[in-house]
Amino acid sequence: MTIGTTETASAAPAPEPGGGRPGRPSGLRDSWPLALALLPLALLALASSFGRHVRPSADEWCFLPHVRDEGGVLGLIDKFYFTDNGRLGNGLLVGAYAEFPVAGHQWYAPLSAAVMLLLLWAVTAALLRRAGAEVPRGLPLLVAGLVTTVFLFATPNTYKTFYWPAASVSHTLAPVLCLAAAIPLLRAHGRRGRIISLVTVAAAGVFMGTLSEEASVVSLVVLGGVVLFAHLLFAERVRRPLRIWAVTGGAGIAVGTLVLITSPGSRNRRERFDAERMSMVSPEALEGSLKGYLEILGIVFTSWGYIAALVAGLLLGLFTRWGKGRPADPANAVLLPARAGVVLPLVGAAFLVSGFLCTVITYPVFQERVVTTERTWNDYLLVWVLFLVAAGAFLGHWLRRQGARASAAACAVAVVGCVATMTGMAGPLLVLGTKMETRAERWDRQDAFLREGAARGETVMPYTPTKVGRMLEPFGQKGKKKWPAQCVADWYHLEKVTYAPKPQW
Repeated sequence: MTIGTTETASAAPAPEPGGGRPGRPSGLRDSWPLALALLPLALLALASSFGRHVRPSADEWCFLPHVRDEGGVLGLIDKFYFTDNGRLGNGLLVGAYAEFPVAGHQWYAPLSAAVMLLLLWAVTAALLRRAGAEVPRGLPLLVAGLVTTVFLFATPNTYKTFYWPAASVSHTLAPVLCLAAAIPLLRAHGRRGRIISLVTVAAAGVFMGTLSEEASVVSLVVLGGVVLFAHLLFAERVRRPLRIWAVTGGAGIAVGTLVLITSPGSRNRRERFDAERMSMVSPEALEGSLKGYLEILGIVFTSWGYIAALVAGLLLGLFTRWGKGRPADPANAVLLPARAGVVLPLVGAAFLVSGFLCTVITYPVFQERVVTTERTWNDYLLVWVLFLVAAGAFLGHWLRRQGARASAAACAVAVVGCVATMTGMAGPLLVLGTKMETRAERWDRQDAFLREGAARGETVMPYTPTKVGRMLEPFGQKGKKKWPAQCVADWYHLEKVTYAPKPQW
């Protein structure tokens, strides 16, 4: 299937996999996507419910006392821009949840899950509507639900991807926000709609440039692809507006990036770390980046959870109908009748190129640990998920044209695949939820212990690390690594906390 391909009015659609005749969908065909969508929605609800077990850790120990004592959200934005890293957008989102200490961490997962699901649902529905496609009620929600669950839970480290707010705002929520910037374009009608879409993508680009360097790189690769290859995909009448839109988004990212790199915070960061790090374009760094990226690809390509993205595309291809209500004249189409031989290589190339570039810019920081720093993969893994959806959609469209028997068999396989992947991801999620609950209980007891000690006038108190999801905690490496111990002391109004291998509470 190619979204936006034009079929003439005389083309006879193949029989529907659900058994209904074209133009007269059966009740089953209308209702089954909503029923099947309950699986990914239930998985998202289960994962969101575990958000109540999230507690601060790592960098957040340092964000919390600053937000509390130094002017709230605006104080953190000021700190990021003038002292830490220059990331204004990042400071805004981090400050938004750090303003509500523990509660902000607990509510971040369910709220971010809802935002990502709604945005992906809106993108799917707008894209299908723009292409003139007719789909069963609930299918866009099903596709969005599967894409969201795959993106969040197929990763090797769901805690850092989904539950750790500081990582999520930079690497998980960020790429979804980038994709959502296309919604005004997809829904634009007339001059006013086009102006709104340009203003939106420009503002989104500026914000993204100050939020996530990696998501900005991915966006630039995708937008650059639109500019360079519009003639292969889009009808002539829309190429120029699309290229203007893409260039506007790229310009916004450039402005945001310029604001970031010229900030006092970015200069401070470079002065602190550049002397210790290799250049990202040195032969050693490029070789290490390539080696690490190949290892990452090996992990991603062998992760079975991504099958759900193929399933989403397969169902989309099987049940999307073209022709009814669509113009017969190809000149009125938005997209050219492109085939998988054009679309899939371009999307695949965008994934591979952007992924390697993200690895290049993160390698000097993490070096060999870039392979185990899974949270930084998410900026480009959303493109991988979309590639799989597109591949499944082409396959589903082809199978549908082979006749009712092939369509029915493919539909059965897709349903089984959906059930298997959703239930398969539920198991590790339940295990993680149990570990999070255990950590929350220990964290709460230690929190009460430290607060009571500070209230008594204690200035130095013992602290026992409470870890989950390979998160950093004060006193790593059996007490040798102290960061961020002083931030913990600041949070509890203590002068110092000391390493305690066993709980003192």
